[in-house]
This record gives sequence, structure tokens and C-alpha cells, in this order.
Amino acid sequence: MKVLLVRPPRIKKAIALGEFMYSEPIGLEMVYAMLEAKHQVEILDLMSEKICIEDKLADYEPQVVGITTLCIDVPAVKELAERVKKYGGNIITIIGGTQALLNSKAFFSDAVDHVMKYTTTENIAQLYNYLELGAEPPIIDGICSRINDYQTTNKHDRNEYVLPNRESTAKYRSKYSYFGYKPSAIMGTSQGCAQNCRFCLRWRIEGAKESYFPIDFVKEDILNIKEDNIMIFDNDFLHNSHRIRELCDFLEMEQIQKNFICYGSVKSVLKNKQVIKRFQNLGLKAVLIGYETFKDDELNSYNKKSTIQDNIEASRFLKEIRLDVWASFMLHPDWSVEDFKDFRKYLKTLDPEVSSFSPLTPFPNLPLYAEYQDRLLVGKEEYEKWSFGEVTIQPSGMSLRRYYYEILKTNLHVNLARNNIMYLIKKFGVFSVLRLSAGSISLFIRYLKLMRQ
Repeated sequence: MKVLLVRPPRIKKAIALGEFMYSEPIGLEMVYAMLEAKHQVEILDLMSEKICIEDKLADYEPQVVGITTLCIDVPAVKELAERVKKYGGNIITIIGGTQALLNSKAFFSDAVDHVMKYTTTENIAQLYNYLELGAEPPIIDGICSRINDYQTTNKHDRNEYVLPNRESTAKYRSKYSYFGYKPSAIMGTSQGCAQNCRFCLRWRIEGAKESYFPIDFVKEDILNIKEDNIMIFDNDFLHNSHRIRELCDFLEMEQIQKNFICYGSVKSVLKNKQVIKRFQNLGLKAVLIGYETFKDDELNSYNKKSTIQDNIEASRFLKEIRLDVWASFMLHPDWSVEDFKDFRKYLKTLDPEVSSFSPLTPFPNLPLYAEYQDRLLVGKEEYEKWSFGEVTIQPSGMSLRRYYYEILKTNLHVNLARNNIMYLIKKFGVFSVLRLSAGSISLFIRYLKLMRQ
């Protein structure tokens, strides 16, 4: 069968982050790898290629169109499916990705034939066997099919991670970046996370403890990557010293020279200082850390398993070894004006190379959603508002307008005083920083509009 796998275009609100966080569609690359032995498959990345979907359908003439989805792009995905069906009613439409797992019902419509709650080599092979025969599929585990009134079973609870076929996105790869490292590949070495932070979606999608991929699998994936830059997107890659040593041994043995970026927790940094130094000598350039807040009670409520003093100690160590830190924080809805002031002072104490922040967001289907349900400002199906800095919880310490004003002040403080502009220019070049600045201005304007509303 001829299969077209589609990543939707960027949501307009997300374009500000495009230059610094525009990663390859690794989920589609893995689906490609699952299908390519028996089917003719092509990936269309509408974030990279400006083309009308109807023109692509006319040119490629697929029998199946699969579309991936994130948490916020549900309307765009449904519109794409509707356009596909309008162009050719016999084209089979399949939706997968994050939102298909979290909220599969969002795609139950006449324009969607199958929703993949999760994708495995087993269930996708079963589905395509029936599609190839032109037969109606029975109930298949993990797949909600319109012909079966969207009934399914749930024997598994996560997507299967297979070696992605990175050649499938060859024509787009020069555009993929991660925080200015460009071109950049992304990869995983495990699924799940034992940190179990209360606000986090990832471990609820992947599992409440780490499930490690075989080290030979990880090595093969690295050898397949041609880019000089690799983002390891495990929830907390730095937590397991044994795995880091295995990776370092491999890099030394094969004399591989790459720039690595990864996520790490404060707890992991403090526990594994020596092996982190070794990894740094072999290519680790930056670590993304969620410091989250300046209050111990909030860290405790988030289940962060670290304290403010731990945060300060970790930041000092990372400064000492000159490992770049890209820090993230969450603005609590109960903060007062004084809390925002104290937070800005706290940023000076930690002094990361790059800081980013967003309001605490209680995503639907998570416990925090129920906890804040009586204070929510956004409807469950207003998908695009559940990200990109919009306040979703009514503040308790001030008006919503004043809260946005404090966010604006903090945004200016971070971008003009705290983020290291010379560091960014040196690392990523003037043009990348100009594009980031344009994105920051767009975000600033958006907050002004939200204040007026």
C-alpha cells in the first residue's frame, strides 16, 4: 500500500520557539520503520515544507494517510483529516501521537477511520494486513476503529520504541534543531521516569519507572545518526550512572565525537557528579533542568524529590565544571507580587545560561486538573490554550490582569538581564539569537493582548 505519514504545520503560537526547538518527527520515523518492509511509505513534514495537502495527495496518490498529533494541535489535525477525506473519500485516515493516547475521543469523527492509542509493531501490522486486503478489521488492541464504534482493548500502555529510519526525513534534516544546535537529531535510551512529578505528562504516557532499551540498541541508533548534535530526550538521562558509563565507554571505543544535550534532575546531578564530568569530556554540552520554583513547599507538592538548597548546590556544581544549564521554571497561580520579586532574585542566585518559564498548567486527565477544576480559565477542548504560556488557573493573590503584568515583567527580566546574550551569540550565532529575540517579542505582544482581554 502507498502510505503518507504527515506531521501537521506548526501552530502559529508556537512559531516563536521554532528556531530553538524544532526537532525531527521521530514518532513518524519509527512508524516508517515498522511499515517500510511491506509498504511504500513517505513522510510529509508540513512544519518544514509549505505545500497544500491536496497537491501532495494528487502527486503521491496514497491509499492511507497517517497524521501525528501533539496535545495542542487537535483542531489542525482534524482539519487535515477532513481535507483528506474531502479529496478522496476512499483514502484511509489514521491518527496517532500524544493526544491520540491521552484523549482518543477527540478524533472520533467521520473523517477519521482509526485512532492509534499506542503503536506497536504487532498492532500496526495487524491493522495494515486487513487494510491491504480491503477487509474490515476486527477489534485490535490499542486501535480505536470507526467501523467498530471505536471499541478497543488496552493490553499495552505505551508506544513501542523501535529504531527510527532517519533517512525517511533526509530532505528535511538540515532544518531540525534543538535550542540552537542545528542540525540536531533526537533519540531515546529509555522510556518512563521514576521521578513521577505531579505536573508531568511524560511518565504518565511512558510509565512510572524507567524501562531501559538494550545498550546495543542505543549504540546502533547513535551510529545511524549523521548529525553532529544529539538530544537525548529521556526524562532524566543523568539518573543512572551505570548507563552513562556504558555510553562513555562506547563513545571512547568508537572515537565518536558528537555534541550531546540531555535532561537531568537536580537529584541526579548531585548523585552522579563524577560520571557527569566524564560525559562532559566526551561531548555533553548542556543539560536541561527543571528547577521549577524558589519555594520548598511547592517543590514538595510537585513531588520533585529535591529542595531549594539542592537546587543551589546543583547550580554551583554545574557552574564549577562549566556545563551549560537550560533551566525551566513554573509560575504558581497562588504567587503574590512579592513572590514574583523573590523569584527574579532566585534566578540571579542560580544563574543558568538560559531560563524559561511558564504558568503551572493542570493538563486534562491529570490529577492537577481535578484539583484546580473550580479555578480553570480554559475549557477542556480549547486545545491551543493549554500551552505556550497562557494562564489556565485563576490566580488567587491578584487579578488575572496583574498576574499577566508580573509575567511580562519577569519575561523582560529574563530576556534582558538573566539570559546570557553573549553566550547565545557565541554558541548559536547572531541570526539564531535574532530569531529568538523576535520570538520573545511575539510572546511579549501576546501577553499584552491577554492582559487587555
